Amino acid sequence: MASSNKAHALGAAGEEFVVTYLTDRGARILARNWRIREGELDIVAVRPDGMTIFVEVKTRSSAAFGEPLDAICGRKALRIQRLALAWLATNGRLGQPFQIDVAGVIWSRSGQVEIDYREAIL
Repeated sequence: MASSNKAHALGAAGEEFVVTYLTDRGARILARNWRIREGELDIVAVRPDGMTIFVEVKTRSSAAFGEPLDAICGRKALRIQRLALAWLATNGRLGQPFQIDVAGVIWSRSGQVEIDYREAIL
């Protein structure tokens, strides 16, 4: 398996882990890997209280080169915000409350999984 294929598989596994994390807490998944020309939203969900959440997921096999959430800089956060507004507009939900969450997942080679989930970063 090529390195990029391994990275893609790791990222997909991390997203699946976060989907389970969210659904275990009562969230309903509305979209996964929603794409437009400007970029992609990893997960769009609605919490039991009705809040729409947009979740950016970063998955790593270790923290040797930094924590996963270190990869989300201000520029990336603003892009996610623009994508969230585009999703809301496309789905007839513009004007409804929303928040942007991030999830850092470390999936070690031994199979141990750790999640750092942060709510309402924007």
